Amino acid sequence: MARLTIYKDGAVNATEVSNLFIDEYMKDANDAQLKVYLYLLRMMNAKLATSVSDIADKFNHTEKDVIRALKYWEKQHLLDLDFDENKTLVGIHIRDLDKSVSGSRQTAGSTFVPLPASAASAPANSGPGVSDTVPPVREPESNPAFEKPVYTADQLKEFKNRQDTAQLLFLAESYIGRPLTPSEMKTILYFTDVLHFSDDLIDYLLQYCVERGKKDFKYIERVAVNWAEEGITTPKQAQRTAARYDRNVYTIMNELGKNGSPTTRELEYINRWTREYGFSTDIILEACQRTVLATDKHRFEYAEGILNSWKNQNVHLKSDIRRIDDLYQQRRKNAPAERSRQNGNRFNQFTQNNYDFDALEQELLSN
Repeated sequence: MARLTIYKDGAVNATEVSNLFIDEYMKDANDAQLKVYLYLLRMMNAKLATSVSDIADKFNHTEKDVIRALKYWEKQHLLDLDFDENKTLVGIHIRDLDKSVSGSRQTAGSTFVPLPASAASAPANSGPGVSDTVPPVREPESNPAFEKPVYTADQLKEFKNRQDTAQLLFLAESYIGRPLTPSEMKTILYFTDVLHFSDDLIDYLLQYCVERGKKDFKYIERVAVNWAEEGITTPKQAQRTAARYDRNVYTIMNELGKNGSPTTRELEYINRWTREYGFSTDIILEACQRTVLATDKHRFEYAEGILNSWKNQNVHLKSDIRRIDDLYQQRRKNAPAERSRQNGNRFNQFTQNNYDFDALEQELLSN
C-alpha cells in the first residue's frame, strides 16, 4: 500500500516545554510558580506580550504573588529580571534551557513587562495584551511576622465565642454568600490575631475582593498579607492603595495627564464615572481625550461635565457619542442659514402684525 501523508490545518497551536524543565525543575515548584513560568512560555512562543497585572488577573493571584514566582525562577537561573534604579520591574528574559543555562542572554527569547507611560515612552502599539499604563510593581519583601499559624480546634472555638466575633463572621458570610468553613473562619482569625486588622478593615477587604469577583479565601488572604506588608491599617489607606494598583484608575489618571496616585477627590470622580454612571473605560477615556484638548486646568471637573452630559443623553456605546456629535455638527451647519434668513429683513426681529387696511380706511372716513 502507498504511504500516507499525515497533515493538519494551520500552524501548530501548542507551547513547547523543555524536557529538562520537566525532569529537573517542575517537581520542586509550587502551583503559582508553574503557572507563571508556563504562561510566560506560552506568550513568548505565540509572540504575544503580557504584564505582571495581566498574569495576576488570569490566575487569580496578586501581583506580588507573580513577582515572587518570577524571582523563584530567577534563582533557578531559568529567567532574568530587569529592574530599574527604583527597583521597578521593567523586563523579563527567559533563558533557553536547551543551551547553556549560564551562557549569554538570548534576546530572541525575551518577554517584556513595560514601564508605566509616565516612566518610559513605549511604542504606541506594543502588542496585544500590553498596557503602557500598568502601575509599577516593587520587589516584595518576605516578612516572617505575617506567617499564618496552624490554629487548633480549641483556638477556633474560643475565637467563635468572643463577643464581637459573631457579627464579623456574619458579615463575611454575607459577602461570600454562604456559611464559612472552619478553614475560612481560621483565616478570619488570622486577620485579627496576626495581621491585627480591625473589623472595619476586614469589612473593606471582603468588599474589595468580592467586587472584583474574587470570593476565594486564598486570594483574599493574599491581598490581606500584601496590605499588611505595606503597613495598611485603615480602610482609607487600603482604598488609596487599591486605586494605585487598579489599572483602569491608573489609565484614566494618565489620560488626564496625572502621573501620581489619585487624591480622594479624584478617586471620587473616577468611582462616580465607573460605578454611578456605569461607563466603560473606553467611554471615560474618550471624555478624557476631549478634556485634554480643551483645557489645562480643572480637568477632572471638565471631564465630569462631559460624562454627566453623556449620562443624561443615555450614552452607552461609542456609537452613541458619534450620534450626538453628528447632531451637534448638523445644528452648527444649519445655524448660519438660520441667522442669514433672520437677518435678511432688519424688521424680522419684531413681531409682525396683520392689519385690515379696508377697516382702517372706513374708520378714518367716518371721523
